Amino acid sequence: MSEDEDLAAAWGADLAAADLPASAEPARVLNQAEIDSLLGFEDGPDGGEAISGMQRIISSGLVSYERLPMLEIVFDRLVRIMSTSLRNFTSDNVEVSIDNIVSLRFGDYLNSIPLPAMLAVFKAEEWDNYGLMVIDSAMIYSIVDVLLGGRRGTAAMRIEGRPYTTIERTLVERLIHLVLADLSASFDPICPVTFRFERLEVNPRFAAISRLSNAAVLGRLRVDMEDRGGRLDLLLPYATLEPVRELLLQQFMGEKFGRDSIWETHLAEELWSTRVDLDVVLDEQVMRLVDVVDLKPGDQIVLNTSVGAAVEVRCGSVRLFQAQVGRRKNHVAVRIEGPLERPPLPGPEA
Repeated sequence: MSEDEDLAAAWGADLAAADLPASAEPARVLNQAEIDSLLGFEDGPDGGEAISGMQRIISSGLVSYERLPMLEIVFDRLVRIMSTSLRNFTSDNVEVSIDNIVSLRFGDYLNSIPLPAMLAVFKAEEWDNYGLMVIDSAMIYSIVDVLLGGRRGTAAMRIEGRPYTTIERTLVERLIHLVLADLSASFDPICPVTFRFERLEVNPRFAAISRLSNAAVLGRLRVDMEDRGGRLDLLLPYATLEPVRELLLQQFMGEKFGRDSIWETHLAEELWSTRVDLDVVLDEQVMRLVDVVDLKPGDQIVLNTSVGAAVEVRCGSVRLFQAQVGRRKNHVAVRIEGPLERPPLPGPEA
């Protein structure tokens, strides 16, 4: 036997010699296929696109980020607005569609950008943070071809292995300004924000606007101009969206978090039925503590109130009414003369 078989035989003998109860079931030894299946290393029928087991558990935390329902509506508005603005910009039949909206780590996206591409860094003025727009080479050459009068029916020419020219960068910057204006208009129903173009990069390392491990939302847009077109990606880190996070968590436009109109109406109706204690204050005096301690049964406290003088009606420490003390049948009563002016609430210090 080989060395591995000798070790396996010795291990089995040790298990057999162990002091186990008679009813204990023998331990099952997993084969390599079962171990691979448990850890998720087993390839599926189509080349391993499906993962399972331990690998799924480990990787599940990588993309489990908070879903922002209103952000999907913002991107839907952006698609509609961009379709109109790009038609006016290119004088061509333009169709804009959204492929998907995903959450991922910023570093993972930077490593997956297909080069060559142009990366536009923009700033959200009101949120004081940055976003990233990535335009792939197909979109760049299509825009240049359309704006410079390229013939329809022919695919845009792509020349790889050279830097982008000044004309190409200038035309793409015009497209970027247009998309950022449309993105600002898409956010207007939720929160007014201005996206300002900062710089244009061709190297992803120089477009780092966030830590590589930070979470971000990626919206992939597809622009089709008859037989030409390309992709345009919008990346917004969660840190950038933090000032409007509660607004983006809404399920519908104008949703009020933590408020229910039915409950508010019921609470208001019940408040009107609440019983409160009213105090009639005849007089108030300030005494020294030593005089209060020296009070004995039989001592008199003289009230500085004459017969028929006005008294105050209070609820706790709140002054409500001015009243007159009288008698109704066999009970002492007060007659409310009018409300008292309440002092203004203290405002924030300047």
